[in-house]
Amino acid sequence: MASLLFSPLTIKRITLKNRIVVSPMCQYSSVDGFATDWHLVHLGSRAVGGAGLIISEATAVSPEGRISPDDLGIYRDEHIDKLKQITTFIKQQGSVAGIQLAHAGRKASTNAAWKGRGQVPKDQGGWQTLSASAVPFNQADEAPLEMSQSDINQLITDFAKATERALQAGFEVIELHAAHGYLIHQFLSPLSNHRNDNYGGSFENRIRLLLEIIEEVQKVWPSDLPLIVRISATDWAENGWNPEQSVELSKILRDKGVDIIDVSTGGLVPHTKIPIGPLYQVPFAAQVKKEANISTGAVGLITTSEQAEGILQNGEADLIFLAREVLRNPYFPINAAAELHDDIAWPVQYERAKL
Repeated sequence: MASLLFSPLTIKRITLKNRIVVSPMCQYSSVDGFATDWHLVHLGSRAVGGAGLIISEATAVSPEGRISPDDLGIYRDEHIDKLKQITTFIKQQGSVAGIQLAHAGRKASTNAAWKGRGQVPKDQGGWQTLSASAVPFNQADEAPLEMSQSDINQLITDFAKATERALQAGFEVIELHAAHGYLIHQFLSPLSNHRNDNYGGSFENRIRLLLEIIEEVQKVWPSDLPLIVRISATDWAENGWNPEQSVELSKILRDKGVDIIDVSTGGLVPHTKIPIGPLYQVPFAAQVKKEANISTGAVGLITTSEQAEGILQNGEADLIFLAREVLRNPYFPINAAAELHDDIAWPVQYERAKL
């Protein structure tokens, strides 16, 4: 019997050849937001490796939305050409190209991972950060500015314009990043959102920004192309965003036309105690899928074909998002198919190595 991992999945007019998704992973290899040959080879090799959907790293909708000065962006029309080259190559391999649109909020203007932790000083290329409230991520950080209504309006416009550019660049899936403590998540959680206007306080107010972004994105994004939202199902912190709120939000997103919830956790506040281990986030994807009646993606320390297949067989998720494992092994799908006794097509250039 064929595996579920290598069964196709149709979402609107897009059919994924399998359930393996290359999760967005920051590469810190851009200058002024431009993609480079590194991105072409990095993403392209995962397409050669056989993943059904390949999602670019968190791609900033504005310069100040970048996590670091080295982040990928889609805030200028000039960014489109290189991204188009990348999506064209991905499609040539039979994979689908997706993009994660993001704004880092108070976690912006930080150093790339290998350049040292902490904020980048303004005199060294850093910038003033923005957030739901003037609450820094770390106590040592310069506090972000609380966003005004004008700032919020501009942010929504930036997401819509980034969506237009993504479509021109050939992406066929969009994921909105509302997780990992970045700006949208900062509005969702009461730990970072202390506002007393229409964007703060109640659950309905805290989710308002995300819903307004989705509404504007959907005016641009074709209704027959998939829309994914990544959430952190829990802050792993007392009085923070929690699984029950994630389920309620997911029900609303389902009714708004979102196709898949990519379920991760954490990232909003430092120094949390997270029980990290194999498949530790899968139960959250299963809960959202069951209780909100929406398709989900599972992510987090999924490292083997057996684990991935088991998640699907158990009905815990519909897609398997892989990150570190496909950094270690771009050809995970090809190897997993052999382990699950599935006969999948290889790139013709590699067929002579097929066992």
